[in-house]
Amino acid sequence: MSLKAFHLLFVAASVILAFGFGAWGIDAYASRGEGGSLVLGILSILFGSALVVYGIRVRTKLKGWGAA
Repeated sequence: MSLKAFHLLFVAASVILAFGFGAWGIDAYASRGEGGSLVLGILSILFGSALVVYGIRVRTKLKGWGAA
């Protein structure tokens, strides 16, 4: 596996983890009303969105490099 492929795979896994944690945080807020869970949920979703943008830019920048 090339470094480019590993990087894109790692970014994709991080996006899934960030959105999953964000959903869990918002769900925890909805069921228990803890404000900290809401803040963490929103921050995680924002971070996941930033990772999506980052992944697209990296993929575009490295389009002609190696496999994947």
